[in-house]
Amino acid sequence: MSNEKYNADSISVLEGLEAVRKRPGMYIGSVSVKGLNHLIYEIVDNSVDEHISGYCHNIYVTLEKDGSATVEDDGRGIPVDMHKKGVSAARLVFSTLHAGGKFDSGVYKTTGGLHGVGSSVVNALSNRMDIEIYRDGKIWHDGYEKGRPVVELVDGMLPVIGKKSKSGTKINFLPDDEIFEKTVFREEDIKRRLHETAYLNPNLTIFYKDKREGKEEEIVFSEPDGLIEFINELNQNKDKIHDPIYFKGESDGIVVEAVFQYINEFHENIIGFCNNIFNSEGGTHITGFKSIFTSVLNQYARELGILKDKEPNFTGSDVRNGMTAIISIKHPNPRFEGQTKTKLDNQDAARVTSKITGTQIQLFFDRNVEVLKKVIECAQRSAKIRKTEEKAKTNLLSKPKFSFDSNGKLANCESRDPKKCEIFIVEGDSAGGSAKTARDRNFQAILPIRGKILNVEKATIDKVLANVEIKTMINAFGCGFSEGYGNDFDIEKLRYDKIIIMADADVDGAHISTLLLTLFYRFMPELIYEGHVYIAMPPLYKAIPKKGKEEYLYDDRALAAYRKKHKGSFTLQRYKGLGEMDAEQLWETTLDPKRRLLKRVEIEDGMTASKITELLMGTEVPPRKEFIYKNAREADLDI
Repeated sequence: MSNEKYNADSISVLEGLEAVRKRPGMYIGSVSVKGLNHLIYEIVDNSVDEHISGYCHNIYVTLEKDGSATVEDDGRGIPVDMHKKGVSAARLVFSTLHAGGKFDSGVYKTTGGLHGVGSSVVNALSNRMDIEIYRDGKIWHDGYEKGRPVVELVDGMLPVIGKKSKSGTKINFLPDDEIFEKTVFREEDIKRRLHETAYLNPNLTIFYKDKREGKEEEIVFSEPDGLIEFINELNQNKDKIHDPIYFKGESDGIVVEAVFQYINEFHENIIGFCNNIFNSEGGTHITGFKSIFTSVLNQYARELGILKDKEPNFTGSDVRNGMTAIISIKHPNPRFEGQTKTKLDNQDAARVTSKITGTQIQLFFDRNVEVLKKVIECAQRSAKIRKTEEKAKTNLLSKPKFSFDSNGKLANCESRDPKKCEIFIVEGDSAGGSAKTARDRNFQAILPIRGKILNVEKATIDKVLANVEIKTMINAFGCGFSEGYGNDFDIEKLRYDKIIIMADADVDGAHISTLLLTLFYRFMPELIYEGHVYIAMPPLYKAIPKKGKEEYLYDDRALAAYRKKHKGSFTLQRYKGLGEMDAEQLWETTLDPKRRLLKRVEIEDGMTASKITELLMGTEVPPRKEFIYKNAREADLDI
């Protein structure tokens, strides 16, 4: 390969905030509605950091009529004095990446965003940003357009535009429609995130106001009972075994706060936060909590004579079945695996969480023996069911299994590189046949299934593993499965980078997707957490104009826009199902990586995760169907 043109001139240097505008996904995850909402979270998190430091008590979040958002707090106000670089410190905060007080341990004891990019990133991705800083009895002003300052400094200082006795910061910004797919904030997600923030910070009050036409609303989020009220929300309408058990402690500069409660259900729901950030994949603080809880409960079970000398200990899964728990820690220097901060990596977090949890739960159980006995009874029931189902599982898995390539249904791809491979789960022989013909057999595998698979939530493990469709999927994916009484799942053995649910765009198709997602969430949750599960987006219509190129339309909104543009001078073909498409149509609309639309299934935050779990795994089918049908097309875009 020639390297003649690869010289110094080939190296691009992006100045200031240009890098953010060039690669916004690196900083906020995506340019979808999720990324759009994240702009608000970045600014709110800065105010929350002020609260944690003891200076901010109220945050005001307003969705304005013009599509902008305003976040105001009553903290100290961003410093406006002259920085050693010869410019106001506030100007540096908004115009320079990695500039802020979060790098000085004397300013913030703990923070959520540690990279110092929040305010500047929001600025870079906004059409305009207007800032008022209330400090020293004055109102200091700054403003930007697409990240570039439009307010002139006076001898390096921000101009003063008035007087005000209170302190704080007020930021208004309008997202850039050249950057984001849509610039309409999704209020339900924002309200959920703000409510969660109030639960995690019981002395903080958040005032939410939506001024947009047709969506006018005002809510005050204030949760003085904090995590106790959070767990009451999670377990509402559940059969609770005891009242919430709450504790808090501090060691080595790390604050651990937790609450747990047992309910009459056979699954665990443990949610972790570090510095107000939801850790969807857990981490060392969750590991520390789990390990000490298992150890302490086994110790009590032996002291009470419930476990005899020769009996094995309860497993961790036995102890946690039926448990709902929230663990929130404040760490002065957290480390996360990856940029998404989904998994905490500090070993001292495990040690401190274990130490505080062990001390506090023993203090509680020593004084509340009846509650202790109820918890141990849950572990006993779980252990009994585990042993029974392990026998069934062993018997089933000892029988000859379908081989990976000869299970009678899977049309595998030629490549064996998991990073390149993807598998489509298709309902019905007709659609499966078209997909097998249309696919690129180099990297695309097709797995047809018949009808609606078993609803795994209330089924016993022997029925789940005896189900032909489920067993075929487990064998095809190659990574095994996990369940509440053990774990045979290994994500490293996954044979496909993308697992794509390809169902008809109707209620039955949505129900099939729901059942598949329930299976994945219950038995292979890592597939969802690590971003391997997608939903295909087959078109609903094909528009054929009298003149011009045919066009596929993926939803009714696209059809309405097309009608306005073409004013009825076209023929419309509606697809009732994937089976109606020939192989060429299926390739160009749903299979071709260059033209298709995929939606990745994601879980955004702690409360959402719990509520989605309830919808996907509960006994009520209608709300579960409604949720998937409504939200499947709102997931993040992957083209």
